[in-house]
Amino acid sequence: MILVSGATGNIGAELVRTLTEAGEPVRALVRDQAAPLPDGAEPVTGDLDQPQTLRPALVGVRGVFLLPGYRDMPGLLGEVGAAGVERVVLLSGGSAGSGDLTNAVSRYMIRSEEAVRDSGLAATILRPSGFMSNTLRWLPQLQAGDVVRDAFPNVAVAMIDPADIAAVAAAALTTSGHEGQVYRLSGPQPLRPADRVRILAEVLGRPLRFEGQSDDEARAEMSRAMPAEYVDAFFRFYADGELDESPVLPTVEQITGRPPRTFEQWAQAHAAAFS
Repeated sequence: MILVSGATGNIGAELVRTLTEAGEPVRALVRDQAAPLPDGAEPVTGDLDQPQTLRPALVGVRGVFLLPGYRDMPGLLGEVGAAGVERVVLLSGGSAGSGDLTNAVSRYMIRSEEAVRDSGLAATILRPSGFMSNTLRWLPQLQAGDVVRDAFPNVAVAMIDPADIAAVAAAALTTSGHEGQVYRLSGPQPLRPADRVRILAEVLGRPLRFEGQSDDEARAEMSRAMPAEYVDAFFRFYADGELDESPVLPTVEQITGRPPRTFEQWAQAHAAAFS
């Protein structure tokens, strides 16, 4: 049995689907037991910020997929270990490799990785680049017209399809040889926001156009959606250049045996969401 946290999120949903299609028994950690899940997935509830609430969900579980940044990661890993779990896969991020605890985003990933290592569990850490699914943030703009405006127009990211992250996570949870590994993951090409808009326009058959936001505009918009310390973190990453997510890495193909999906493939698979 494998427990997947964030089971209805971009990566968790793909992981649940991947595992169930492979015939693996899956428990999907959800807020609402009525959430739609693939056939064969068992919905369970629990609060990751209150680790003791996960005890029923962990009974008989041998592998766990965890998201980072919960209030008591050591306590959470303690419950996982006490349940006899054999393997853990932690989703983290590339900035965790900096060791920079002054950056709020990096800090919660670094602390989560430390908790996993200190737990003594057989664990694999995934550090993907930006997700292709972040493009879904443009939906309100695309529903209103054909112009997309976004921050950091000159920053290229080798964005990755969440389905590829899930494929690597599934391999780490179901096959040996991944314990103790930290895998950096990327998509097949670095893309600026304008590149994604161009590809999306071709897929949707729409005359889309991209306009870059100024840093002041971007900061004001981001401040309405997230705490100031996270806004500062992203500006340090992308405006100050402290995080480079443009390198194309071979990891997905090395682990899964196939190349990572292109942004065009992701856009084709999700075209209905934009219509």
